Amino acid sequence: MNPVRNLAMESNPVRNKISNGVKKYLFLLILILLLSSCAMNKVNIKKYKNIRPPLSAGQFYPADKDELKNKIEGYLKAVPDQKIAGNLKAIMVPHAGYEFSGPVAAFAYKLLVGKKIDTAVIICNSHSAYFSGVALPQNDAWQTPLDVVPVNQELAQKLITSEPTIKYNAEAFASSDQTLEVQVPFLQTVLKNDFKILPVFFGNTDDESYKKLAEALADNLGEDDIIIASSDMSHYPAYEDANQIDKETLNTIKTLDIEKLEKHNKKIEDQNIPNEQTILCGIDGIKTIMKIASSSNWQAEILHYANSGDSSSGGKDNVVGYGAMAFSQVKKEEENTLNKEQKKILLEIARQTVESYVRERKIPEFEIKDERLQKKEGAFVTLHKEGELRGCIGQIIPANKPLWEVVRDMAITAASEDYRFNPVTSSELDKLDYEISVLSVPKEIDNWQDIKLGKHGVIVEKGAKGGVFLPQVATETGWGLEEFLSQLCSQKAGLNPDCYKNDSNVELKVFTAQVFSKKDIE
Repeated sequence: MNPVRNLAMESNPVRNKISNGVKKYLFLLILILLLSSCAMNKVNIKKYKNIRPPLSAGQFYPADKDELKNKIEGYLKAVPDQKIAGNLKAIMVPHAGYEFSGPVAAFAYKLLVGKKIDTAVIICNSHSAYFSGVALPQNDAWQTPLDVVPVNQELAQKLITSEPTIKYNAEAFASSDQTLEVQVPFLQTVLKNDFKILPVFFGNTDDESYKKLAEALADNLGEDDIIIASSDMSHYPAYEDANQIDKETLNTIKTLDIEKLEKHNKKIEDQNIPNEQTILCGIDGIKTIMKIASSSNWQAEILHYANSGDSSSGGKDNVVGYGAMAFSQVKKEEENTLNKEQKKILLEIARQTVESYVRERKIPEFEIKDERLQKKEGAFVTLHKEGELRGCIGQIIPANKPLWEVVRDMAITAASEDYRFNPVTSSELDKLDYEISVLSVPKEIDNWQDIKLGKHGVIVEKGAKGGVFLPQVATETGWGLEEFLSQLCSQKAGLNPDCYKNDSNVELKVFTAQVFSKKDIE
C-alpha cells in the first residue's frame, strides 16, 4: 500500500461587508440550519447502539464533509460513461489515499450510479490483524463524514450460521486499517437509496477461507446485493515493472481461473523483481468473487489501471498499482456480446492487416489470448473512405478458424478483392475507416414477414444463386421491408425481385450482427 498521506484540509473564509441587520439575519438563519442538521444527525445516530467511527478520515480521505463529497464527485465526473454487458454483481477497487487511487476507483463506482443496492459486502485481507478464518464486525453501523451506514447484521448472522470459519471478531475492526472504510464514502455518494454494508476481513494464515465465504455468500446474497473486493496491486516495484505485472494480473483475474491466478502469483514471486512485495494485497476478496463468478455465469471486464507513479504526487521508483474491474451476470442472449476491449482488438487487427498487406503484401502475426475471440464465428469487414463505401467482404457461416482470424482474412479480402472497387492503394490508407460485423449463426425462416428491419441480416438462396444484406443496410438506406427484400433478391442474388414472396424454392435465413467501428469504442 502507498505510504499514508495526510490529506490536509484548507479553509478559506470569505468576509463580506454587509449591514448589521443582514448579518444578524444570516446568523440566525445559519444557526437554525446548523441546529436542524445536528438534530437530524442525532436522530440518525440514536438509531444505532454500536457505531464504528471514521478512523481513517483525515489521512486516506478528507475529514471535512463538503471537501470529501466534492472530491468524490470530481473523480466520478472525470470518468467517461461506460456500459457493461449483463447485471453488475461485483467490483474490484483500490484502497490507497484518495489522491492516488480515487481516480481509478471511480471507474468502478460510476457503474453503480442509479443502481438500487440493498447490501454492499466489502472484502479485503486484514492489513493490521493476524487471525484465521473470516471476520465480521459487531457494529450495527459505520460512520463517515457523510453520515452513518447500517451494517447488515441479519446477513452477518446467516453467514456465521452457515459456515464455522466465519465469526465475529471485533478486534479485527478496531484499528485504523483503511481498506474497507475508504469504500464507504464512495458508496454514500453514488447510491441514493437506503443501503447497508457488510464489511469482511480475511485473516492471513494462508488457508482457503475464501472458498467457504464464496459458498456462504452464493447461498445468502440477494438479487440487489453487490460484492466489493478492495485491493491494491503491485507494491513498490519500479513504474514499468508495475505496469507489466499488474496488467498481466488483471488479465489473469479476467479469466476467472483461480489456479491461473495462483500460478501467476508464484511466477512473479520467483522472478525476484526488485522491491515487489505482493501482486494483490486483498487477494482473498478477489478469489471470493472469482469463485462465485466461475460457477454463476459471470464475466469480468477490466475498467481501468494506473499506479501511484501516474499521480502528480507520486514518484516512479517505488510505486503501488491500482486496478478497477467489473463482474457481471450475463443473460444467455448476451453471452456472445463483445465488450469494448474485444472490439478494440478486432478493429486493430483489421487496420494493421490492411496496412501491412497493402504496403508490403505481408500478413501480420497476432498473439490473441482472449477466449471470446477464439470462438468460431462469421464476420464482415467494411471499409469506408471519407464516408463512402470502399470495400465490404465477409464470411457468413463460421469457418474452422477463430473469429479474430476471420476478421484478419476478411480485412485483406475487403481491401483487395471486392469486385466493385479497385484494390486499396497505399495513398488511401490514412483515409480509411473500419467497421466490423460479427455474425450469429443464420437460421432459416418460413415467413418473410417475421424479418425485423435493422435487427436481422438476411440471406436469400435459390440453387447456386444467393445474396446477403447486413442488418445495417436497412438503416442506412431507409428501405421498408419489401423494398429491402426486393433489392436483396435482384441486386445481390440476381433473382426475380419478388422471389421472396412466391417462389417455393427460395430459402430465407436471418442472422443478427454486432456492428462496431472506432467511434463505438472511444
